[in-house]
Amino acid sequence: MTDFYDDLETRSSDRREAEQFAALPAHLHHAKDAAPYFRQMLAGIDPASIHDRNALATLPVTRKSDLIALQQAHPPFGGLAAVEIGRLARVFASPGPIHDPEPHGVDPWRSARALFAAGFRAGDLAHNCFAYHLTPAGSMFETGAHALGCAVIPAGTGNTEMQAQVVASLKPRGYIGTPDFLKIILEKGDALGLDVSSIRIAAVSGGPYLPDARAFYEARGLDVYQSYGTADLGIVAYETPARSGLVVNEGCIVEIVRPGTGDPVPDGEVGEVVVTIFNPAYPLIRFGTGDLSAVLPGASPCGRTNMRLKGWMGRADQTTKVKGMFVHPSQVAEVLRRHPQIARARLVVGRQDASDTMTLRCEAEESGEGLAAAIRETLASVTKLKGAVEFVAPASLPNDGKVIDDTRG
Repeated sequence: MTDFYDDLETRSSDRREAEQFAALPAHLHHAKDAAPYFRQMLAGIDPASIHDRNALATLPVTRKSDLIALQQAHPPFGGLAAVEIGRLARVFASPGPIHDPEPHGVDPWRSARALFAAGFRAGDLAHNCFAYHLTPAGSMFETGAHALGCAVIPAGTGNTEMQAQVVASLKPRGYIGTPDFLKIILEKGDALGLDVSSIRIAAVSGGPYLPDARAFYEARGLDVYQSYGTADLGIVAYETPARSGLVVNEGCIVEIVRPGTGDPVPDGEVGEVVVTIFNPAYPLIRFGTGDLSAVLPGASPCGRTNMRLKGWMGRADQTTKVKGMFVHPSQVAEVLRRHPQIARARLVVGRQDASDTMTLRCEAEESGEGLAAAIRETLASVTKLKGAVEFVAPASLPNDGKVIDDTRG
């Protein structure tokens, strides 16, 4: 068996960056021409000028949290789709509701690479336990399995006893689904006295792959690999046999930005995952997932050369209410923009004497009451709320992506 899906996975980082950003201007031009939302977003912007990461970072971020309102105002896809609805292969309705389009073509959600890294090969039979009704995960992985040449049992969710019986009868080599459901099927098979040992590999997503589940599968000799994606983007990154972070999928440009902003953070710092995909039917550009992660340094020991992510590290939307008013991460970012002396900051929301409190903890090389007073004034101007300012040592704030820390319990 070959180690890689294709040569794109092992091209040099410089070559990948050059080729992706050479293709990006035409993709932006297409989005601007065919999708009303991007026509407005990119108005006055020459797509040819977006030729590197610094230029890309000047474009606005469209966040997943915006989609419900956008789609309600401009159904069905908020103006983000570049084709008419009848030209799509499938249309899904995820909770929200959010409508997700699937285009025609081979492996439209880019799941084949994740399945290949997990050990799936042509001729395998895969037991796909992602939902097939309304939400896209079932189709997302089935199309990738078909691209590899695998046959698929469209098992879906629920009906555990029948799932175990089907595994015992058809003997699939691979499982596709959430991390926990495979354990449930295997334990049900054991309880019924069925032979469910045919499953040797698994590709899991859609939930945290916790240590107890990992230990259970390892004890049974199963190779289980996780991937990260969304219903809008498809598969963004996936685990490889190196077991060293998640390798970013080819066809994606991933940025990690400070929550509430579009500003990229240094490698290693936790921030929001923002993704640009080369999908001509749904050309999402700087799409903010609302998920937190960080870039791991260097390339994967498996030989794949693309950027690596640490994995899912929480949610980026830390909006909270203080004294009846919403405070957003973008407001904290605005305070930092007005005071470049601050390297990083965290707004700690607490409770004292039956009243809400705010303290902006600032990493800064310099301090003093004059600067503190200026920051307090800016904080009040931006949030319409009074707060204290506390200076802390550089690099002392936790690297967990939190911009607002609500400690009120």
